[in-house]
Amino acid sequence: MTPFQISRQGSVEHWTLNDPGSRNALSDSLVLALFEACLRARHDSSLRGIVLSGAGGAFSAGGSLGGFASAIGQPLMPGQDDPLIALNRSFGDVLHALGELPQWLVCAVDGPAMGGGFGLVCCADLVIATERSVFATPEVTLGLPPAQIAPFVWQRLGDAVARQCLLSGVRWSAAQAQAAGLVNTVVANDALPAAVDGAVRAYRATAPGAVAATKRLLQRLRTHAPDLRTEAATAFAAALRGPEAAAGLHAFSHQRPAPWAQEDPA
Repeated sequence: MTPFQISRQGSVEHWTLNDPGSRNALSDSLVLALFEACLRARHDSSLRGIVLSGAGGAFSAGGSLGGFASAIGQPLMPGQDDPLIALNRSFGDVLHALGELPQWLVCAVDGPAMGGGFGLVCCADLVIATERSVFATPEVTLGLPPAQIAPFVWQRLGDAVARQCLLSGVRWSAAQAQAAGLVNTVVANDALPAAVDGAVRAYRATAPGAVAATKRLLQRLRTHAPDLRTEAATAFAAALRGPEAAAGLHAFSHQRPAPWAQEDPA
C-alpha cells in the first residue's frame, strides 16, 4: 500500500495521506512523499488547486516516532552530531513547502488531526471538517515541544489562541476549532465530499495567476518572521533525548498519566 496517493481531475489534484493502520501518522516516507509532491506542484502551471485529506476516517494522528524510538531518553555523547535534527527539520520543510504553493490548498478533515496533522491544517487556504473531527497539539503532555508546527499555529490562530492550544494540549471538537479560526466550515459526517466539490467549484472562478500572485503577497508577510526550522528541530531533538519525553511517552504507551499530570501531594 502506498502511504501517499495522488489523483487528478482536470486541473485539481487530490492528495491523500493513506496509512489508515497508523491513522495516517507522518512517517519519514510519508513526509518525503508530501514534500516531493509540493516541489513538483510548484512548477506545474497546469495545476490550479490541491485537496489534502486522510484515508480511513482520520486526517493524521501526527508525527510517527518510528525513526526516533531508539533515541528516546538517550542523551548524545559529547561532541556527537544529532541525526534527529535533520529528521525533524524535514517536516518543517514540508510545512514551508505547503505554505509556498502557488495553488489554492483545501484541507478536508475527517476524524483526528493531531500534532503534525494539526500543523498541516494550519497551512491550508480553506479547511472543511466533519462534525466528528477532533484537533489537538498534545506534544507538551508527552514531554515534547510542538516545535515545527508552532510558527504555523501562531500564524493561523494568533498569539493568544496559539498559546492556549500549544501549551495545554487542549482537545477541540470541530465546532471549537471553527470558533478558534482553525476550521472554516463544519459539515455533517457524510457531507464532506459534496462540501469539497462545492469549494472546488467556487475556486474555479478564480484566475490561477491572480491566486498565485495573492499567495506570494501573503507569503511575504511570513518572510518577515524568523525561520525557526533548525532551532525547532534542535529543541525537539533535545527534548526527545531528555527525561521528560522518556517518562511521558512511556506513560502514554501504558495508558497511564505522566508523572507531571498526577496531583501534587497535599
